[in-house]
Amino acid sequence: MPAEGANPTLTWNLAHDISQVLEYHFMINALLAGSAVAVLAGLIGWMMLVRREAFAGHTLALMAFPGASAAALAGVAAAWGYLTFCVAGALAIARLPGGARGSWREEAAGVGVVQALALALGFLFVSLYGGVLGDLEGLLFGNLLGVSDGQVLELVVVGLAVTAVLAAIARPLLLSSVDPEGAAARGLPVGALSSGFLLLLGLAVAATSQVTGPLLVFSLLVMPAASAQAITSRPAPALAASVAIGLVVVWLGLAVSYFSVYPPGFWITVVAFAVYLLSRLVAGASAGRRRRGVATGTSGLRAPAASRAA
Repeated sequence: MPAEGANPTLTWNLAHDISQVLEYHFMINALLAGSAVAVLAGLIGWMMLVRREAFAGHTLALMAFPGASAAALAGVAAAWGYLTFCVAGALAIARLPGGARGSWREEAAGVGVVQALALALGFLFVSLYGGVLGDLEGLLFGNLLGVSDGQVLELVVVGLAVTAVLAAIARPLLLSSVDPEGAAARGLPVGALSSGFLLLLGLAVAATSQVTGPLLVFSLLVMPAASAQAITSRPAPALAASVAIGLVVVWLGLAVSYFSVYPPGFWITVVAFAVYLLSRLVAGASAGRRRRGVATGTSGLRAPAASRAA
C-alpha cells in the first residue's frame, strides 16, 4: 500500500503512472522479487506441464503449511520451513512407487500419500506450537508488498541456481520427459533426471510460495506455461513465451494493484487467467483458419478434376 496520505491516481500519462509505481522502495522490491519468481516459475512450470506433474507441483505447494508451522515451532524464518519441506516432499515423491516416471496411477497415489502426510504434520506442528501462527492471510496468499531486501537477494540466488541446473540438464530431461523409453534405451539416467527435476520443482515452489502463497502458486507456475503451450509447441519459443508472459503478469498485476484496493495476488491471478483465455482463443482461431485452409485447398484440387470428368 502507498504511504499514509498518498492517493495514487491512474492517468492517461503512462510515464507519470510508472513513476508513481516506482516511487516507493517496497514496490521496487516487489517488482524485483516478482520478476525473479516469474522467470523461475515460467521455466520450471513449462517443464512441469510437459512432464504432466501438475499434481506434484500442487502437493509441493501445500508443503508451505507444515513448513511454516514447523518454522514457527523451531523459532526460525518461514522461508526455511518452505525450503526444507518442499525439498523433503520432492525427494519423498521421487522415492515412492511411481515417483520416478512410473505408471500414472502409481505416481498419483504416491503424490496423494505425500500430500496427506504433509497436512497431518502441519496439524501436529500447530498443536505442538500452542500459539497463534503469524498472519494467516500472508501464509496462504503471500505478501508480495512486504518483501525485504534480503528476501529479494535470496529469491534471485535461488532462481539463478535452479535455472543454471535446469539449463545443464535441459536436453536429456526433455527427451526423458517426452520419450522415457527411448531415453532409457540411449542410456540416459531417466530415474535420476526425474528425481532431479522434482528437486528443482520443490525449490521453485518454495520460492514462488513466498510471493504468491501456496494457494496462488499456480498463478505463476501453471498459467503462463499453459498459455505458452497454447501459442507454440516448439520448446525454445514456448520457454521464452512462458517467461515473458510470467513477467508481464507480475508487472501488470502489481501495477494495477497499486492503483486498487485489492491485493497483488488477486490481480496477478486475474491477469494470468485472462492471458490464458486469450491465448486459448487465439490458438483456437488459428487452428480453425488452418483447417479451413486445408479444406479450401483440397476442394480447389478436386474441382478441376470433377470438371474434367464432366
